[in-house]
Amino acid sequence: MVLSLGPCASTQPRLNFAFADPPTSVSPCSTVHFSTRVRANSRSMTHVAKASRGSKSGARNSPIGEGGGGMIIDFDEEKGEETNGFSSSGGGFRGREEEKKYDRDPEFAEILGSCLDDPQKARSKMEERLRKKRNKILHAKTGSGEPMKVTFNKFDFSNSYIWFEFYNAPLPKDISLLCDTIRSWHIVGRLGGCNSMNMQLSQSPLDKRPNYDAIQGANVTPTTFYNIGDLEIQDNLARIWVDIGTSEPLLLDVLINALTQISSDYVGIKQVVFGGSEFESWKENLTSEDMGYSVHKI
Repeated sequence: MVLSLGPCASTQPRLNFAFADPPTSVSPCSTVHFSTRVRANSRSMTHVAKASRGSKSGARNSPIGEGGGGMIIDFDEEKGEETNGFSSSGGGFRGREEEKKYDRDPEFAEILGSCLDDPQKARSKMEERLRKKRNKILHAKTGSGEPMKVTFNKFDFSNSYIWFEFYNAPLPKDISLLCDTIRSWHIVGRLGGCNSMNMQLSQSPLDKRPNYDAIQGANVTPTTFYNIGDLEIQDNLARIWVDIGTSEPLLLDVLINALTQISSDYVGIKQVVFGGSEFESWKENLTSEDMGYSVHKI
């Protein structure tokens, strides 16, 4: 027997009603097994009633007390069905389905499984996991502990070199990092991102809600970054030519801050010199890669 209810039926957990066999003095009745299937995205609910003579339906078929029959409500859970959430075919809450994400990491699932029974064991396993994967989580600094020295030598914003002196000859990955940093600096500057005349938020009080005046920002004299050359490297020295155009010290502050972090964490930079047409042991006629010279596009 199949009963179909309209869309107004409420979504409830599936209940199994098992009516125990009555006493021998009353005519026996069959065991009835009700199964309710709930689907979140369906407009109707189907109730299926199954009748059987025996107890093979999965419901508990035992009397309550000594002298009579009774009704036992059994919350059954079948494979593939949801009882604490909507059906997996629906788009709503997915109760138990979310709990299976740990399958992607069996090791972590084992740790979670033992955290309630033996917290100390779970903690030791977690510490061991961190020790094994330490190199993937934490990266040791490869830079220099000495502060990077910054000097200016007749620096002209429209036509000057910026010189770099490293403690050692930079590796290919270090050169790549330096090129990416300078390229990003040039893009931000070219787009007018470093304009000290429009620093409304950084100059506003910290105890007040930030407020930006769009009209004031639009009327500020724009800044730009006109041109930049390629990065040239000779052994542990490097240089790059820049034409910033406008005299904007904020642009230099941004670059110095980035280079300071690179020197500390990645590749040690002994000093950075802004300006000057010559620098210590730099050789203008040295253009051979065999002698340690290379050019890198920005």
